[in-house]
Amino acid sequence: MKASELKNLRIAIVGAGYGGAAAAKALSLLGADVKVYEQAPQMGEVGAGIGLRPATMARFRQWGIFDAIAKVSSPSDYFEILTATGEPIMKDTWPESGDQKQTYLIHRRDFIEALTGVLPEGMVQLGHKLEKIEDKGDRSVLTFANGKTVEADLVVGADGIRSIVRQQLFSAKGPVFSGEHAYRSVISLDDAHGMVSDDNLRMYIGKGTKVYLLPLRHRNQLSFDITALNRDSAWAPDISKDGLLATVEGFDERIVEITRGLDLDSVTIRSVWDIDPVDTWHSDSVVIMGDAAHSMLHHQGQGANSAIEDAGALADALAEAGSVKEALALFQATRKPVTDELQRISRQGWTEDEVNDVFPGQKPASQQPQTHSEA
Repeated sequence: MKASELKNLRIAIVGAGYGGAAAAKALSLLGADVKVYEQAPQMGEVGAGIGLRPATMARFRQWGIFDAIAKVSSPSDYFEILTATGEPIMKDTWPESGDQKQTYLIHRRDFIEALTGVLPEGMVQLGHKLEKIEDKGDRSVLTFANGKTVEADLVVGADGIRSIVRQQLFSAKGPVFSGEHAYRSVISLDDAHGMVSDDNLRMYIGKGTKVYLLPLRHRNQLSFDITALNRDSAWAPDISKDGLLATVEGFDERIVEITRGLDLDSVTIRSVWDIDPVDTWHSDSVVIMGDAAHSMLHHQGQGANSAIEDAGALADALAEAGSVKEALALFQATRKPVTDELQRISRQGWTEDEVNDVFPGQKPASQQPQTHSEA
């Protein structure tokens, strides 16, 4: 679209999480009039650590916010996967993106604060819970629980796995329970029993359990995540210390000791959900992205990264296409095949033999170019 057309484009983004905040930055750089509507009364992200892949960091460099992210994160050179007792299964560098070769390990709260901190004051409107969206073809009207209505030329639904935009316009199907729980905590490195000596992600695989150790050495902390099989589908289930210890039975004794030392009040306990692939992400003036469009299980660590890449692809499409309608079709054509595959492999009940194919979200062997092998 022409610069003059983009400058007059009114964009309303629903949700100020990773995808919404990233889209706000990318789309505002095009010159569009962007507002973000977030239901929470104040910003803040609970949970633990995540890894920002080289392709994600390349987008941040493009948007001029690389340093803001890098200063609250630790660069990682590789990831390693081991058995429950520490025997190596695989070790590999991160998939490169141009000059970017490292994944940056960051706390979720630091990440969302850094993202929203680079947005102009007043762009994010808090306390706006979406109740209704009316798609009128070339524009849409949003109605919020506080009584406010907003009209926009483009609405971006970045409102997460339980997206109102998706449910009202694109798919009535709800989230799907994975049969797993995730128990996440951030602890001091002093309580890590010597398991952290560098800035690289390690994952231990046992029967029905995966333990992730993600160092946050810039914070002198470790993000400790146990993902275990459990039939309880309550969104925020209860678990006892004995129940937590049972999930790591047979693991490296240091992992058992870390688990034994956890304060349950500091552990974020959630059942794990995703959604089935959504056939259509857009109309002529509304589009969904991130978890709203393709929420996936966390085994490949690609949820936040996919949302950031969505934001970049949406901005690229608007700059390239001749109209909003054409841009949204281009965006879906670019991103949906990628996220469909990530959703698929994240659901696989994979074993040690399949690790090389499905972790950490790199293309499985079936999708690799056949003309050459890749390291």
